[in-house]
Amino acid sequence: MLRLRAVATTERLRLAAAGRFVHRRATKTRRPPPPPPTPPKPPQKPTPFTFHGVTWHDPYSWMSDLNDGVAMRHMDVCMEQEEKYTEAVMVASGADRLRRRLHIEMAPRLASDPCTPPVRWGPWLYYRRAEDEKQYPVLCRRSASLHDEFISYSEPSAGFDFQTGKRIEQKLVDYNQEAERFGGYSYEELSEVSPDHHFLAYTMYDKDKDSFTLSVKDLTTGSLCDKPRADRVANLSWAMNGKALLYTVTDSDKRPYRIFCSILGSNKDDVLILEEHNENAYINIRNTKDFQFVTVNIFSNFSSKVYLINAADPLSGMTLVWECEPHAHCIVEHHQGYLYLFTDAARGGEPVDSHYLLRHVAKDYDSGSNWESVLLEEPGVTIEDVDFCETHVVLILKEGKSFRICSVALPLSMGGNVPVHLSALQPCFLPLPEHVCQIAPGPNYDYHSSIMRFTISSPVMPDAVVDYNLLNGKWLIVQQLNMLQERTKTLYGTAAAASSIKQSSLPNNLGTNCQHHDADGMWHELSEFYACEYYDVPSNNEVLVPLTIVYSRKHKQEGSPGLLHGHGAYGELLDKRWRSELKSLLDRGWVIAYADVRGGGGGGKKWHHDGRRTKKQNSIIDYVSCAEFLVGEGIVQENKLAGWGYSAGGLLVASAINIRPDLFRAAVLKVPFLDVCSTLLYPILPLTRVEYEEFGYPVELEDFLAIRKYSPYDNIPKDVPYPAVLITSSFNTRFGVWEAAKWVAKVREQTIYDPQRPILLNLTADIIDGSKYLESKELALEAAFLIKMQSPPEEPKVLCPFVDEGGVSSCLNTSSCSSFL
Repeated sequence: MLRLRAVATTERLRLAAAGRFVHRRATKTRRPPPPPPTPPKPPQKPTPFTFHGVTWHDPYSWMSDLNDGVAMRHMDVCMEQEEKYTEAVMVASGADRLRRRLHIEMAPRLASDPCTPPVRWGPWLYYRRAEDEKQYPVLCRRSASLHDEFISYSEPSAGFDFQTGKRIEQKLVDYNQEAERFGGYSYEELSEVSPDHHFLAYTMYDKDKDSFTLSVKDLTTGSLCDKPRADRVANLSWAMNGKALLYTVTDSDKRPYRIFCSILGSNKDDVLILEEHNENAYINIRNTKDFQFVTVNIFSNFSSKVYLINAADPLSGMTLVWECEPHAHCIVEHHQGYLYLFTDAARGGEPVDSHYLLRHVAKDYDSGSNWESVLLEEPGVTIEDVDFCETHVVLILKEGKSFRICSVALPLSMGGNVPVHLSALQPCFLPLPEHVCQIAPGPNYDYHSSIMRFTISSPVMPDAVVDYNLLNGKWLIVQQLNMLQERTKTLYGTAAAASSIKQSSLPNNLGTNCQHHDADGMWHELSEFYACEYYDVPSNNEVLVPLTIVYSRKHKQEGSPGLLHGHGAYGELLDKRWRSELKSLLDRGWVIAYADVRGGGGGGKKWHHDGRRTKKQNSIIDYVSCAEFLVGEGIVQENKLAGWGYSAGGLLVASAINIRPDLFRAAVLKVPFLDVCSTLLYPILPLTRVEYEEFGYPVELEDFLAIRKYSPYDNIPKDVPYPAVLITSSFNTRFGVWEAAKWVAKVREQTIYDPQRPILLNLTADIIDGSKYLESKELALEAAFLIKMQSPPEEPKVLCPFVDEGGVSSCLNTSSCSSFL
């Protein structure tokens, strides 16, 4: 009885205290959001332009006049206003708080290995590693023979040579010191170790000259050589077993047009080997993997040519070994008396849709003819890439949507019967996980090694750097990010991984499968947690466009938001690799989709050509078709679809929005190409032949009219609602920040203003050499923007008096309190 009275008294006191607390806080509501900020309005100065009899006015052309000091001061003011506006919108929408939370999520996943996996070449292991609190990496090497059993892929610098009493590691180049040499900011473009391992030739970006400067380092003494030293260097190749260096330089338009040869240790001037006077011709040089030859590719509007230079005598001249139509891909390799040519040039005057392999006896290579085919075509199978070593040739194949790797022993056992079926060469198909979307050969410098490195990519697996032993088919994952450890549970399904090696679906007559793997060699797939599906989407009643979607098996629900990626240019494969930052969206129920539109890679040369120049509109139609499919099939909820595009992909997405602004809720455009007509007609920065071949040559009327039809800046619709857009660009003028600024101003001017769908311009610093902090900060901003733009603004809510500002409740009435509902 006494205990019951005590309980009753305690309850009365608690309720009385609660009543006083309610009296003090009952009227407190969550602070309403601030009013939406007003977007900047840069001044308009309409300027008329006339071409091919067509006249138009550009009100913001002044933004690109880099020689007008007054205009550039106006641009500085505009960019400052844009920064403040973007910050204000992010705060007003609550996206700023979400960005900070996402940054905390993403940063650990983006934390890369402090060291690249060592590459074994001859007696050395080469690698790059980061040093604490330094922006740039350090290039190092260590002897592979010293304490071989202690070689570590994650920490190769560890170890000590007890015979000499010295650390095993040798620092070759500290790029932090190199950056200081070039005024505090620089980065490496090329680096080539000589075949005798005595010298390192490398180029560093010089921001004052806006070009790359060549340096050669003596790896024995650690000092820079007096010569060669040159500016505007584009390519490097070694000759005379490391005693001579060939390099190309560019003209004022950044066109590689000269080849020089420098004899190291000589006082003589560098020798000019070739100067190409044709303003439409471009030069590229490279070593064959055995360093017997230097190949010289000359591409022009009239032809594609390949010359050979004898590396033992680089001043003896060049010999033409191959010539074909312009814009063909041609790579020549040498192996034990044979030249091999990997090309997509026309055969017998008839264009081809994919690459093929030819060979020629090397001793009479000056004939330039009598190349013989190596392989017969297999229906539905294409060769995507080729790599050579002393014992094998490795072929990267594609069958439908599936990739394969196979190795073939060298020399080829064909006898006099050429070409032959691949199965006649007894290929060994190397094991791969499911859903492979890309296979990239690694450095593979060591021609004499039978271990070759590849990077295997998948939409549902972090990139795996894999070493394959071609002699026995065994493989080892030497590096793969394990970013999915949450609390104590590792989100890699080992049971699924053990059985995930997919048997080749290629025809049985192509060869055998080499499915060897070590106990530790499990593919760290994520398909147990994230699904990957494929669709063929009809586009304009012409073609079927491949569409890949990825979603979380646990978190996807009805009415999911979605993000559609696209690129569609240069014949390049769309990047569908697993990206750790997308996990934050996937785990919030988002669907990530990839549209392989025409103009991109993966569908042969015709697929590329059907989406460029006068046919560029096809790639935009394909992207819109995929967006309509996602919404129409209920994969993504209506009014919850966003677009994402980088560079030429930004052009694709922006053009699609112009056609169907109602189809998209939001978009992210990264350093996008938007003002196509002005850029191609009046280039501020040097353009190459590739840009005109891809997007059109406006001097030709047909190309000009096509460009005017698809150019995002010139086709912004008037008086219509527009999706929210976040454009990220850089202060670096090489990315043309004026294009983004012009487009943003014009969209705000012509479309219906909606503060809930802002048009934002985010200016970023250059992210060079993988600044993971800056990278994760920018990615968190993009994700926060996308998430907030999909959600309607929150209404102010009355807080429970027992809920503090952080949302933590001490209320006991959980059955009816609105804070728990």
